[in-house]
Amino acid sequence: MRETSTADRTEAYLASREALDFVREVWAEAVEAGIDPDLLANAALFTAFSQLVEAYGEDAVGRLASGFAERIQAGELSLGRSIQ
Repeated sequence: MRETSTADRTEAYLASREALDFVREVWAEAVEAGIDPDLLANAALFTAFSQLVEAYGEDAVGRLASGFAERIQAGELSLGRSIQ
């Protein structure tokens, strides 16, 4: 198995950050255009999970989704939180 280098991790982080920034920009545009944020969130989740299921299958995505409650309660998905 190939070990992931620091450069690979940095590149992956930057690509992930760019994707997140893009989604947040589009999200803001949609809200500004009058789309209800709750409806937008549901559509985004459906789209994301559908894409993941297509790429990895139901079992893998089910395992991924099963850990979300704990991660959400731990604040891991709160973008504005500060880490101390």
